[in-house]
Amino acid sequence: MCYESDAVPPVHGPAVTGVAKSGPLTLTSIDGTPFGAFAAVPEKGSGVGVVVLPDNRGLSSFYGALCVRLAEQGHSALAVDYFGRTAGSEYLDRDADFAETENLFPHLVRLTPDGLDAGITAAAERLRAEGARAIVTLGFCFGGRQAFRTAAPRFDFAGVIGFYGFPGALNGAPGPTELAPGLTAPVLALWGGGDPHISGEAVTAFDTALTDANCPHEFVTYPSAPHGFFELGVAQFATASADAWHRVLNFLTAHASRPTSSSSA
Repeated sequence: MCYESDAVPPVHGPAVTGVAKSGPLTLTSIDGTPFGAFAAVPEKGSGVGVVVLPDNRGLSSFYGALCVRLAEQGHSALAVDYFGRTAGSEYLDRDADFAETENLFPHLVRLTPDGLDAGITAAAERLRAEGARAIVTLGFCFGGRQAFRTAAPRFDFAGVIGFYGFPGALNGAPGPTELAPGLTAPVLALWGGGDPHISGEAVTAFDTALTDANCPHEFVTYPSAPHGFFELGVAQFATASADAWHRVLNFLTAHASRPTSSSSA
């Protein structure tokens, strides 16, 4: 898990545009399941739509605020909640105990790649319907792992960004490292050098696998930075957060000219 309920994303800097609208909404996945989401749309858009993939606690105020900050930089953003199938679409009505491990675990174990992909696809289609020409995923922890998977060509995304997403196999299920031969979209991966959950060896193995697959990628490791360093409250790593923001926004700008179709996953 990355962020506590009171966590706040770091601020990049002055807004370059106003936010035309923002707030929670309900989407419907391609299999008919309703799920919660949060969207923010800039007054003057870049043409890039960002699907924000939260950590394994699902959609929280951290990710809603992050969507607004992306919109302030000109990028439409939509964060998804993973638990519509098991906990309903009204994520704002869940009590604080939902995120406790013993309560969250029964929902986590019922997540499937197909179900996750259905939600991600619905989010991308919503962004396209509102004018996004290029779609990029941006994920954190569990969501970073899922973002790396969306570099597969079936998603037809312009690029993917993952913060501290574990890349190796978990509980016998292949991770992005094992899936790397099938990944093609550009990848930006951001890691904390002091993250006890993701070893340098795991990062190197993923790097090597993407290189062998000829998948364009950039890896940045911030020395001593912990898991979840991209947070306003982690003041000692404010420089790392500022650099990460810079790289994320540069990546989004660089891939704004790579239009993607409306093909589904």
